[in-house]
Amino acid sequence: MAGCATPARPATDLDARDGQWTGRLSLRVDSEPVQSFAALFELRGAPGRGELTLTSPIGSTLGVLQWSPGEALLRDGQRTQRYDSIDALAERVTGAALPVDALFQWLAGQPAAVPGWRADLSQIASGRLQAVRESPQPTADLRVVFEAVPRAGVESRRP
Repeated sequence: MAGCATPARPATDLDARDGQWTGRLSLRVDSEPVQSFAALFELRGAPGRGELTLTSPIGSTLGVLQWSPGEALLRDGQRTQRYDSIDALAERVTGAALPVDALFQWLAGQPAAVPGWRADLSQIASGRLQAVRESPQPTADLRVVFEAVPRAGVESRRP
């Protein structure tokens, strides 16, 4: 019977109070050879449960990452890959370990200390974030240009 059981899908019941951002991101990993990744994105959720959709500049979906406690999924349109955590999945997709928990705080304009990472939050109000991984090697440079999407029942006001 266990072989016929369908595992629960993570990230399907995201709370409307969780964060939501859209924009574009780029990641450069100074490995040998250098790796670069760029995509449009839509991020919903929180560190414990969320969904990240990555889209090419011409609009095709590159992949959908979904996570919940104990499981992370990558759907690329042809297959689904399972990982133990969003951190393992993010490293597989981007080639670098990314501080997913801290990313949510950074996007919300809140500082979060992560060993080896230095985040520049000085342009958060204008929708820009840069975070640099200085250790462990190889170094990595994450740049995000984003808009926060208004939460359900919350008005969005821009000065």
